[in-house]
Amino acid sequence: MSDTTTRPVDHTGGDGAYGDTVVFQPEPETSDTRADASAKRGSWSRDLRFMLVVLVAIAALFLAFALVVAFSPDASGIAALAIVAAPIATMVAAYYGISLALRQVAEARRSADAAEARARGAETSARESDAWAAQMESGLRVAVAKLEAARIETRDVQRAAGTPDDFF
Repeated sequence: MSDTTTRPVDHTGGDGAYGDTVVFQPEPETSDTRADASAKRGSWSRDLRFMLVVLVAIAALFLAFALVVAFSPDASGIAALAIVAAPIATMVAAYYGISLALRQVAEARRSADAAEARARGAETSARESDAWAAQMESGLRVAVAKLEAARIETRDVQRAAGTPDDFF
């Protein structure tokens, strides 16, 4: 609902103040920009951590390869290198998989929070619309009652309001 929406207020005191209006102010915006900045900063730190893990793994593999080449560049040295390289590669892949899963969970949580906020906003808007409709119905009933009390035909008013025949 925008801040320019105005709704007439029903004053049933009979003082003729039907022209007053109430301006509904918008709800304060949540700090999405702060959340976005925090998410970007968190994403950058995750990427930096993963980059560090990969660099450490590459350095460990390079060191292992240098040791194999320096001391015994035969089949047993290459087998030993494979024994060292396999767990390092597995740990890097596992770390990547876990960090990816955590990122997806965080994104799903943010998406669920946003959907919940939209649902709360829609619920609030529906309540406001119901209250406004009740005020308009009350005002219509008062207007028809006053017209009937003044012995003025209300059929045109009822047709313009689109009410069923047994409404009043």
